[in-house]
Amino acid sequence: MSPLQEGLVIAHLGQGIAVESDGKTVLCQPKRKLETVTVGDKVLWQLSAPDQGSIEEILPRRSLLTRPSRNDKVRPVAANIDTVFVVFAPEPYCDFLLIDQYLAICENRNIDAALVYNKTDLNPQTALLDELAIYENLGYSIFRVSATHRHGLDQLKLALTDQTSILTGQSGVGKSSLTNALIPDKDLKTNTISATTKHGRHTTTAATLYHLPSGGNLIDSPGVAIFGLDGLSEAQLAYGYREFQPLIDHCRFNNCRHVNDKDCAVRAAAEQGTIPMSRYQRFLKLRDKMPRAS
Repeated sequence: MSPLQEGLVIAHLGQGIAVESDGKTVLCQPKRKLETVTVGDKVLWQLSAPDQGSIEEILPRRSLLTRPSRNDKVRPVAANIDTVFVVFAPEPYCDFLLIDQYLAICENRNIDAALVYNKTDLNPQTALLDELAIYENLGYSIFRVSATHRHGLDQLKLALTDQTSILTGQSGVGKSSLTNALIPDKDLKTNTISATTKHGRHTTTAATLYHLPSGGNLIDSPGVAIFGLDGLSEAQLAYGYREFQPLIDHCRFNNCRHVNDKDCAVRAAAEQGTIPMSRYQRFLKLRDKMPRAS
C-alpha cells in the first residue's frame, strides 16, 4: 500500500469524497468503520488504485457543525469552521429566531459568529435596525453589504481572509449571490473538481470548500444548512445567549431553567430591561422547540 498522506476534504461527490492533497484532488472512499466524513475535515488517506484513494483516518476536529437527520440522529454539516457568517436581509421577513439559534450553537461549539446584512439597498423596517443595535452591543460584527450592487464586499472579504468560514441563513437572503460575488469563478472551480476526480459528480445539495482569491476558505452549502439544537442541553442553550452568561450564576437555583423559576436573575434582568426582552422571549421559544424541553 502507498504511504499515508494528509489531505483536506473539499467536496462530497456522487460516488465519493474529493480530497485535496499537495495541490491535487483525488476521489476517495472512507473506510467503513470511520464516522461520517464531512467538508472541512483533515484526513489521512492513501492511494488504493490509480487516481483513487482510501480515507484511513479523520484527524482531530477543532469544531463541528451538525444538523438533524433521520432516526433521531445527527449528521455533520462542516468541520474545522472558524467563523459562521449568518446572512439576513429586509426581504424576506428577517427570522431573528433562526439567527439566535445559529448564534447560540456557535457560542457552544467554539466557533466565532458574525452577521451579514445583505440587500442594504432596500429600506429596512425600524424593528430590524433596533435588533441590529442589540447584536452590535453584544459584540457581534455586522457586515452591511449588497451583493447585487457590490457594496461593502471589500470589508467582508477582509474578514474572510486566513480562516475557514461558512455562510448560512434562511432562504432568499442572497447567500448564493454573495458566494458568487466572493468567488467569481465558482462554477469553473466546481466543474474542475468533478473533472479532476473523473468518477464523481456534484449534486445540487453538495457542500463544497473553495479557496478564496484573497486567502482563506469558504464552504458553500447550497441548501439551508440547519444546525440543529439536538446536541445542546437547556443549560447550553441559555449559555448560548451572551447577555445571559454573567447572570446565570446569580440565579437562586443551580438548575434554573430561566422560565418561571424563583429568583431567576435572567428573567429579572429581562423584565427590568437590562437585557433585551426580545432576545429573552426568543430564548423561551427555542427552549420549547428543544427535544428535551418539558
